[in-house]
Amino acid sequence: MGAFLAYTLVVAALCSYANSQLVPAIVTFGDSTVDVGNNDYVQTVFKANHPPYGQDFSNQEPTGRFCNGKLATDITAENLGFTTYAPAYLSPQASGKNLLLGANFASAGSGYDDNTAALSHVIPLSQQLQYFREYQTKLASVAGSENASSIIKDALYLIGAGNSDFLQNYYINPFLNKHYTVDEYSSYLISIFSNFVKSLYGLGARRIGATSLAPTGCLPLARTIFGQHEPGCVSSFNTDAQQFNKKINAAASQLQNQLPGLKIVIFDIFKPIYDLVANPKKYGFVEATKGCCGTGTVETTFVLCNQKSGTCSNATDSHHSKEASDHVSLKQLEVLRYQQLYIVKHQTFFRTASQCAFVAIVVETFRLADPGF
Repeated sequence: MGAFLAYTLVVAALCSYANSQLVPAIVTFGDSTVDVGNNDYVQTVFKANHPPYGQDFSNQEPTGRFCNGKLATDITAENLGFTTYAPAYLSPQASGKNLLLGANFASAGSGYDDNTAALSHVIPLSQQLQYFREYQTKLASVAGSENASSIIKDALYLIGAGNSDFLQNYYINPFLNKHYTVDEYSSYLISIFSNFVKSLYGLGARRIGATSLAPTGCLPLARTIFGQHEPGCVSSFNTDAQQFNKKINAAASQLQNQLPGLKIVIFDIFKPIYDLVANPKKYGFVEATKGCCGTGTVETTFVLCNQKSGTCSNATDSHHSKEASDHVSLKQLEVLRYQQLYIVKHQTFFRTASQCAFVAIVVETFRLADPGF
């Protein structure tokens, strides 16, 4: 009787999620741009479990997110119909029916290159993939093998990585930058990305979205450390990012041609973020060249960005965006690319971008993944 009741509750939960969400689960890999708290459970200085992080989150407490509030992935989840976010995989919350929502394996300071993660003692991408395999076993024990396979197949997979590989590894690592050109290192990262996608595909993933690099030369940390000889953004870093973005787009196209049933898109975050930095007032910002913790130039992690370092009224650190800019970046992608959106499968019609509830990441993934879109 007890086993039957447990099974009934799981089925009811699955039906509830299916009726309210446009994908059954969201699974996330990457770095600090998408980490929702895994680093709280890792021996590293790269933690966001202290103020000012989280001060504008719903509970006004640090959550492990390197942001004052919600990450872009949180906003994406909400617009897909989720009322609860997929938990950080290493957290106590990653158990039971919470696993039906998906899981977040991202780790601040990580990247495509496992050596990037090693420098900060965080979770490398290869280990994140191992955790995903472990998650699949746990999911099957909660939902049953058949339901678990369906969730894995129909889930949305998000990858946010690459920026740390350059800013926290290549540019400051003489072993790399003296022996390998930026182009060579970029190609190396792309090969890791391609193999990672192939591994996800082999494990059942079919809808994958990955972010491009941001304009890394415009981040306050980069401007402070590397921009002494030029005003504004570090132009060479932005050029490197743009070249990487061309390569990752080409790799994604090749993967989609190679792997039957795979739908993969690269979300261009370079252009909207660059425009925000160049025209902050256009988006309601006063300052877009500094962080809002301490001096706003180099502060990040508890060592420099903490309760004593002081913040402005809209806080973030020198390496990460704040919730409002995440909204702006996603909204601009949406406005630029989708004026009329149809989702036939869900009988939903949006007349204008301003009425559209979906951010571009989600919409484009569905456009490519659903033959009725």
